[in-house]
Amino acid sequence: MKLYDSKVAPNPRRTRIFLAEKGIEVPTEQVDMMKMEHRTPAYTAINPLQRMPSLVLDDGTVITESLAICRYFEALQPAPPLFGVGAKESALVEMWSRRVENNFFATVAAVFRHLHPAMKELEVPQVPAWAEANKPRVTQFLELLDGELAKREFIAGDHFSVADITALCTVDFMKPARLAVPEGAANVKRWHAAVSARPSAKA
Repeated sequence: MKLYDSKVAPNPRRTRIFLAEKGIEVPTEQVDMMKMEHRTPAYTAINPLQRMPSLVLDDGTVITESLAICRYFEALQPAPPLFGVGAKESALVEMWSRRVENNFFATVAAVFRHLHPAMKELEVPQVPAWAEANKPRVTQFLELLDGELAKREFIAGDHFSVADITALCTVDFMKPARLAVPEGAANVKRWHAAVSARPSAKA
């Protein structure tokens, strides 16, 4: 088994944090995206979409997409549960995981990919107007999330979950995207400080 990882991207970080929470160690190989190593023929043969991360199992099966990789390890090692326990909790984790990914992670990524000079060769064409259109969507979601976090400790409920992992990586991704958490979002800031203090956040 080998995990193809990239230290510079938020998606691989999601997988690393998940594995750290589980206490699972996996052999890794670094792929330097800034040097376009994810677009080489060797890596394209592993993942034709040329995205990170990718997990290659011992039988040659390739699993891509960070949450799919996380689900694989959740099934192998259910404790601690990061996708919820029982019908209700699992559904709430899934709901918030999708909300965070679709309404927060994707909008921050759009701002970064379409405005940052370092992405000029990776996002062709860059569409600055699309980045600008997504900036208010980031703020709107954080305002919604702030209201939710006034009611509970973690995003999907009383327990740390994969939804918190995605949101943590996204808030941290806001810095290179040149975005900031709204000043009044005190609950988001409290939550972010708490999850950033977890040992896994350093993965």
